[in-house]
Amino acid sequence: MDIAAKLDDIGKPAWIGVTVLGFILFWPIGLGVLAYLIWSGRMGGWKRDFDGMNKARGRWYGPSGCGWGRSRSQATGNHAFDEYRADTLRRLEEEEREFREFLDRLRQAKDKAEFDQFMNDRQRRGPDAQPQG
Repeated sequence: MDIAAKLDDIGKPAWIGVTVLGFILFWPIGLGVLAYLIWSGRMGGWKRDFDGMNKARGRWYGPSGCGWGRSRSQATGNHAFDEYRADTLRRLEEEEREFREFLDRLRQAKDKAEFDQFMNDRQRRGPDAQPQG
């Protein structure tokens, strides 16, 4: 039985310990162990220990192997929750659209008020007044 198989039997703590020990003794050794873990897939393979649990929770692994929840289009398998989530997202999108329209109206009103003030100031100065600036 080789060393890697023995460390695999012990688990992640053994690999972490060997990596840390390698860095302490001589940093290229630690770097070599870390490169071996990445190259052999052992580091990415650690997610397999939790794969069933994360699938049950509806998680997926991105290209880097990190579980970051789910994308918006994926179903959880729970129809009631999926329906609730879709309704909530639709409601939030509608509120966002209404808020953006409100902000646009507010900006237009502010622009109109500033323009009206400019025109009133210009009329008070008279047509012969030189522009300031």
